[in-house]
Amino acid sequence: MKADELDKRYDPAAIEQRWYKEWESRGYFSPVEDRERPRFAIVIPPPNVTGRLHIGHALVNTLIDIVSRWKRMSGFNTLWLPGTDHAGIATQMVVERELAREGLSRIEMGREAFLERVWNWKEEHKDVIKNQLMRLGASCDWSRERFTLDAGLTRAVREVFVRLYHEGLIYRDLAMINWCPRCRTAISDIEVEHRDQTGRLYLIDYQLEDGSRAIQIATTRPETMLGDTAVAVHPDDDRYEGLTGKMVVLPISGRRVPIIADSILVDPEFGTGAVKITPAHDKNDYLAGLRHSLPQMQVIDEGGRMSSAAGDGFEGLDRFEARTLIVEMLQSSGALRETRQHAYAVATCAKCDTVIEPMVSRQWFVKIAPLAEPAIAAVRSREVTLIPETWESTYFNWMENIHDWCISRQLWWGHRIPAYYCDGCGELLVTLEAPESCPACGGIKLRQDPDVLDTWFSSALWPFSTMGWPDKSEDVETFYPTDTLITGFDILFFWVARMIMMGIHFTGKPPFSHVLLHGLVRDEHGRKMSKSVGNVIDPLEVIDELGADALRFTLAIFSSGRDIPLARSRTLGYAAFANKIWNASRFALMHIDEELKDADSIMREDLAPVERWILSRINTTTREVNRALSVYRFDEASNLIYQFFWHEFCDWYIEMAKPVLLGRHGEPAQRDSAKRVLLEVLDRSLRLLHPFMPFITEEIWQKLGGVEPSIMVAPYPIPEESLEDREAETLIGVIQQMITAIRNLRSDKGFTSKDRFRLFLACKDPRETSFFLQNGYLLIELARLSEVLVNQIPPSGAHRDLIGGVEIAVEFPQKVVSPDQLMRIAKEIEQLEIELATGDAKLANEFFIARAPARVVEQTRERRVEIVARLESLRKNK
Repeated sequence: MKADELDKRYDPAAIEQRWYKEWESRGYFSPVEDRERPRFAIVIPPPNVTGRLHIGHALVNTLIDIVSRWKRMSGFNTLWLPGTDHAGIATQMVVERELAREGLSRIEMGREAFLERVWNWKEEHKDVIKNQLMRLGASCDWSRERFTLDAGLTRAVREVFVRLYHEGLIYRDLAMINWCPRCRTAISDIEVEHRDQTGRLYLIDYQLEDGSRAIQIATTRPETMLGDTAVAVHPDDDRYEGLTGKMVVLPISGRRVPIIADSILVDPEFGTGAVKITPAHDKNDYLAGLRHSLPQMQVIDEGGRMSSAAGDGFEGLDRFEARTLIVEMLQSSGALRETRQHAYAVATCAKCDTVIEPMVSRQWFVKIAPLAEPAIAAVRSREVTLIPETWESTYFNWMENIHDWCISRQLWWGHRIPAYYCDGCGELLVTLEAPESCPACGGIKLRQDPDVLDTWFSSALWPFSTMGWPDKSEDVETFYPTDTLITGFDILFFWVARMIMMGIHFTGKPPFSHVLLHGLVRDEHGRKMSKSVGNVIDPLEVIDELGADALRFTLAIFSSGRDIPLARSRTLGYAAFANKIWNASRFALMHIDEELKDADSIMREDLAPVERWILSRINTTTREVNRALSVYRFDEASNLIYQFFWHEFCDWYIEMAKPVLLGRHGEPAQRDSAKRVLLEVLDRSLRLLHPFMPFITEEIWQKLGGVEPSIMVAPYPIPEESLEDREAETLIGVIQQMITAIRNLRSDKGFTSKDRFRLFLACKDPRETSFFLQNGYLLIELARLSEVLVNQIPPSGAHRDLIGGVEIAVEFPQKVVSPDQLMRIAKEIEQLEIELATGDAKLANEFFIARAPARVVEQTRERRVEIVARLESLRKNK
């Protein structure tokens, strides 16, 4: 094999897209026709069609791709089904902004023309995020790509809506909902974000009608007082004894409203013990209004402006402008008693950050509790397993206290509700197909409901609607239910819980058996990434600069299940790992002969201990990587591969193999064995690494000349009992300890790598003696020794130690340690003592042990052992 088969410099841009096109053209991303194989199915969390690849997309799709490639290589008939979501609110907002720049509006265009415009926009932008996912290396089966407004998915949505309606689980009613004045639509409770802010609390006097006294109320929203229809007090509050049933006069409007007693709404210990009731603009007030049959006055309209019911001087004002005016009028009249700073949570729209307006509106709802019960049972019985399990309590708490789901949206872009109204008799028809006439009166003037469904309604059907349900398609029969779902914890309720509910109700089976809820990617200081803060990491920029493999590996190794603090420097570190892989592979390819690729299998008993050791080590790594992947510990799996390849393979094995490979030691037969082991270990390493770093591993693996046409379809390594060799691991482990100890001694005593010493070994038994006589060259080469003498008496002044049960003695020549060297040693001791104290404090901290990733805790413990050993050596020999 020629040394120049791999370029001297690793250039990810030169290989990544070339290999992706090759894989796709060969059909490697699609399931095979052999349906007898064990199968693995997973669906993509569909990104918005408006989307661009962000770091969150990069994380979730990297993890899904790792699992998919691992399963595919492990012999599973694997389907990773991709697609995008129509993103009702977001897409409509984007197109409406475009129209506004042209001086147009959707109202002027009309529904049909506007929808045509949106579909055209979708066609122009549909491949943006798809192409970006391809750059990441996502091995999706693009031949099965789905869109939530595809004809097949639309049919599934209508089927579900109609069935639920006729089962009594979908209904239309007047209720208090969350209204976004900017998006001009209702939104569900979980689409509301509560943001802490400091505002104003206004204390206002409401005078009794007879003028005998005033009742003081407190509010953060004085503009809503124009819609007050009562004042409530607690029935047992002595301060208001005898006032129930009397009237107060509202400041500004002069309307008379009753004083009512309500023990549910009013807490006599809080504030003044009196509460203003605005049934049309507050959820708690709405419920109180229902209990007391209070009128509902809507004084804020759908655009967030004051309505005609607010009265002259206010109609048409923005609600916050009205607040300012009302406060001024209250001050002028003397009704405003006090204004205080007040910290409270403001409800905002998750889509556009606009302050939500609670509003009474007629909407469509899903009666969700009956659907939630079997979904709760599925998680309790572990038919569906949430990973990490800590999310179970959150899931149960929400599901057991669930509210009916408002599913109608006042948009034009989306799944239109299949409900029809007869203008003749008012009959409501819910049908799969548009009716031609009214079955009640025979009338033909029928209007379809103008609303569309919440985007999450169609997304809740994603695992089965994408496979052809309600038909019993081949994909439904083969790949449903899917096996795993990987997604962010932040959409546990938006999406995951709803998929479980819908999947069980309509197919009888949960849509997946395992749900991995990964953390969010934050900046290195743990802050949420934000364009305004300037801490956003653009994955495409990272790919352009460092390659997709480096980004993927970084995301995998830090995905411990918690939020990921990500800095660009970390990706640089794993770009260096990619270079290490490349350079080590170039070295190996320079020493692997072409004819070795077709040679017979290696006779393990004929191998030298160092070859048996590296085969045993990769076998152990293989076992642990497969175990980690089986429980979705991507961080553990990637760290195991990293530690093996960088340290055991590159730092130790290649260096220990060089004397034989370069002809400085051993016979030709031993050299051939070393080359064949080098080939086997490199091959196994690349296949282990492929799901994490697909591009670089394919480029290198092609040079190895394997039987399979691509590493993508090569078998994933599995542990083999014949490769286990504890004896070789123990013996080579002792050699490594000796080399490390001698290197440290050399440095401690101020010698350079050019200085050569004699090493004396005292062995206990003939096998040990034979081993060191045959393998002493490893110590000579890697520890820079002049000679290794076995079972000979060392000089009296030699430095002695006991390593792995073997007594060693290093003969150092007399050398005066300079004051500079003493200062260097003293400084290193000081620094190590500080690091030791810091590490001990962490390990004594129960919070650190409980919350830090297991890998970090273990590394802290391992580092402590290293520091203690180093300090002992420095103090002994300074």
